Formats: sequence, C-alpha cells, structure tokens
Amino acid sequence: MKRCDWALGSEAETLYHDTEWGVPSWDDRHLFEMLTLEGAQAGLSWSTILNKRAGYRKAFAEFDPVKVARFTPKKVESLVLDSGIVRHRGKIESTIKNAKAVLEVQDSGESLAGLLWQFVDGEPLQHRYKSLSEVPAETAESKAMSKALKKRGFTFVGPTTCYAFMQAVGMVNDHLTTCFRHKEVCT
Repeated sequence: MKRCDWALGSEAETLYHDTEWGVPSWDDRHLFEMLTLEGAQAGLSWSTILNKRAGYRKAFAEFDPVKVARFTPKKVESLVLDSGIVRHRGKIESTIKNAKAVLEVQDSGESLAGLLWQFVDGEPLQHRYKSLSEVPAETAESKAMSKALKKRGFTFVGPTTCYAFMQAVGMVNDHLTTCFRHKEVCT
C-alpha cells in the first residue's frame, strides 16, 4: 500500500498514520492531548514524541485537563526528571497552563472542539497534495487559530504547531493523493 512518505520511518509512525492521523476528532480530551504533543514536538521529530506518547499519557493524567490544571510546582519538578516525556520545563509548564485554558474555555460554555473547529467552519478541509513539498508549514487558518489560542492563554501554539495539530486531528486532510488513506478520511 502506498502511504505518505513521512509514515515510513518506523512501525509506530506507520500505525499512527494508518489509524489516527487525519481522522477528524471532536473529543476535547483527545484534542488537548494532541495540542500538547504537537507543542512538545517543537524542535524535535514526531517519532520522538510518538515514542514517548505512553509516557505523556501517564505523566499528564491521561490528559484530563481538570487533573493537569491542579499540578503543583513540586509536580513540575518531578516531571522535569521523567524520562518518559521530553524534560523541557517550558513545555511541561505550558501543558499545565493549557489545561487551565481548556477549563476556562469549557467554563465559558464552549467546548475546546467548538473553539478549534471554527477555523475550518466545522468541516475538514480536503487538500489534494501530490507530494510532501506541496504541504504548507502553516496557513491562514493555523495563523488565526494560533492568535486566538494565545489570546485565550494557551502557549506553545504557534502557527506551525497549530497546522501540525490540524493535520493530526483531521481538520485538514493532508494525506497525499497517492496515499491509500486520502480517500478513507475524505468526507
């Protein structure tokens, strides 16, 4: 089967590509998880983050924003020593700050999904790229999302991170047209 080139590096990447990447998600907890993981990836490879995903789930209470928002400075210190995640203090503190921001969104009567999906009018954007070189690093939508999230108190959500997030959670279908998944995630 023909796949997107980036998914050929490891068995974990192939499995992620084949089962999850680009599949639309409206689940707030999953969206919080993916926002965290994409932010953690900044400056690193996706394979590094994917290999630490189980560690992230354990370290960040299965991405329950209520629990993560309660993390203390002492908990941050223990996470800085946790080899199961990227031990970057700024990224760890960002996850806690973002959990609080998720709760503020929800407390205002919105869902995280509703906030995020508005940037694509609630429907996945269907792209028809033939090669990875055509896929942008950021778009007008990801720039708008980044700006809105920062205004709401989120961090590590630059336009490139937001676009990678949009790809991961199916807000855009960036499977290449030659990839067997392109038609499967097309709505």
